[in-house]
Amino acid sequence: MSQKLYQKLTSDKPFFIVGPCVMESMDLLHTVAKELIAIKNQLGVEIIFKSSFDKANRTSASAKRGPGLEEGKEWLHEIKTTYNLPVTTDVHESYQPKLLEDVIDIMQIPAFLCRQTDLLLAAAETGKIVNIKKAQFLSGEDMLYPSQKVVQAGNNQVMLTERGNMYGYNNLIVDFRNIPDMLQHGFPVIMDCTHSVQRPGGAGGKTGGNREFVPGMAMAAKAFGANGYFIETHPNPDEAWSDGPNQVFLKDLKGLIKKLAE
Repeated sequence: MSQKLYQKLTSDKPFFIVGPCVMESMDLLHTVAKELIAIKNQLGVEIIFKSSFDKANRTSASAKRGPGLEEGKEWLHEIKTTYNLPVTTDVHESYQPKLLEDVIDIMQIPAFLCRQTDLLLAAAETGKIVNIKKAQFLSGEDMLYPSQKVVQAGNNQVMLTERGNMYGYNNLIVDFRNIPDMLQHGFPVIMDCTHSVQRPGGAGGKTGGNREFVPGMAMAAKAFGANGYFIETHPNPDEAWSDGPNQVFLKDLKGLIKKLAE
């Protein structure tokens, strides 16, 4: 499954990693997955379902984090089997990939953790695709070294994700030259269209954002040669547990994907 999926994702057709930021409820996951499978069938695009079982790097200690690994794994398995969608989620600690490998198709390494050697090796050893998000403090050229850790562990199925750089307090800036710089490493490059419009910690103890800029970020990434697009979505983003200000309304998702797939 992993190798076949990677072959699809390294073709000339764009692909999409999409879902709600955090697993708030099984109902939410089904609501989003139903829309994703409809879009996939209507537009003929490859879609991977994404949601996090634990938002481990929240701004505030009081912020909701998700159902945890065991229940989150069950929820992702239900989505995968019900809708025949590949699934991905963040892994934060080196013991987690092994526990998730029988369900997860893509191991996602969070940006803050992209240089954590033990985590990268544990993800690589599952034989699954490893999507490494570029840290807010690294360049596209720097991402050669995290990717090499995975490859040297015997896994060539690597993807790299651009998500902006921190140049000042509570704001991110995207240098789109990072996309061709990462493409030179020989792996598919994804644009994180929603986290790149975050304003980290900029909303009084939580992260703010500007979802109105998401389509522009996505189209600019397309112009710079991105292979895939990471888009978090929610039926009611303003009520989302995490990253609401930068999540795309579910009702607007099809139009955005259609533009990117043209």
